[in-house]
Amino acid sequence: MIRQKLHDELLKRLSEKRRFIQVLAGPRQVGKTTLIRQVMASARVPAHYASADEPSGPGDRVWLQQQWERARIQAQESPAGSLLILDEIQKITDWSNLVKFLWDADTHAGLPLKVVLLGSAPLLLQRGLTESLAGRFEVIAAAHWSFPEMQAAFGWSLETFIFHGAYPGAAELVTEPERWRRYLQDALIETTLSRDILTLNRVDKPALLRRLFTLGCAYSGQILAYTKMLGQLTDAGNTTTLAHYLELLEGAGMLAGLGKFSPQAIRRRASSPKLQVLNTGLMTALDQHSLPAARADGDYWGRLVESAVGAHLLNSTLGTNLAVHYWREGNLEVDFVLSHGTQVAAIEVKSGARRATLSGMAAFATRFRPQRQLLVGGAGGIPLEEFLSHPAAHWLG
Repeated sequence: MIRQKLHDELLKRLSEKRRFIQVLAGPRQVGKTTLIRQVMASARVPAHYASADEPSGPGDRVWLQQQWERARIQAQESPAGSLLILDEIQKITDWSNLVKFLWDADTHAGLPLKVVLLGSAPLLLQRGLTESLAGRFEVIAAAHWSFPEMQAAFGWSLETFIFHGAYPGAAELVTEPERWRRYLQDALIETTLSRDILTLNRVDKPALLRRLFTLGCAYSGQILAYTKMLGQLTDAGNTTTLAHYLELLEGAGMLAGLGKFSPQAIRRRASSPKLQVLNTGLMTALDQHSLPAARADGDYWGRLVESAVGAHLLNSTLGTNLAVHYWREGNLEVDFVLSHGTQVAAIEVKSGARRATLSGMAAFATRFRPQRQLLVGGAGGIPLEEFLSHPAAHWLG
């Protein structure tokens, strides 16, 4: 079992006497459904699984209530209670208010029914939860797969992981580059944009959002002012719209805009974002580089390596209180700043022809006095394979 930690954590929470709705949230194709079926087999109680994304399900409130009633019958007939799993729950209109009503009724009746909700977009799911289900749920974040997980499951090398990213469903297609690329473009990118973002949010400029995603993949690892983005995108929009669209893309596990590190939150929000893919496969699926060609292009490979480190930091801090930023003053820059409260670690990435900006590290250290200054890659640095094999919290100290 590759995602053993997630499996064990969810099973532990479901075995507790305390009643909370468990929410397993993460991007598409990270194995949420496979994981929950493994949990169902381990739970040793009757379980009912239903997906609002299935063609046979209408995905409306009546359908949701029917699934809940079926699980209630199981709970009434089983001394140990029962388990209800609802997948793609965000597809149901006003789902959170109905879940609140049903959950509160079962709590009042003392019915031993445990509930797990699955969703493909954390931001969309979180919005429904915080509006109606405050105090009734816990979230377990299912991020993109890590390098050790891809290595254990598919025997991937470090170079394969950096280039192809971490989509387990596409792993068997990497020997057929064009087929792999089409799979990511059609089954992941287009499906996420059209079904998880555009269908479930008010997006006044869908073409702008799509071009922003493409631009973000092309410029991953680079700091780009919103005004410059608008110039690149050649679309009538504003910086507030772009910031909102970046937020939607991050919630769907695709693209983030890192803020500049500053002790003042208002300065972080006003800074130009550093564009960062959450899976390097999104970068390479949209261009025509082969792995050998990417490896031979020092500048391109350096951006891929830095993006792999940034994606690893963001994915391994999902669901925690750790924050990831960058820092730049003039020509001085630090690739990533990892922080938790007053704890700060500055991280520089070096790969191939890319020169680590150690003068930026020195300036940052003088100003902010981080607990750790880390060089990843290069002579004397932490080997990239080692860095990617530990979660971000390990490097904060």
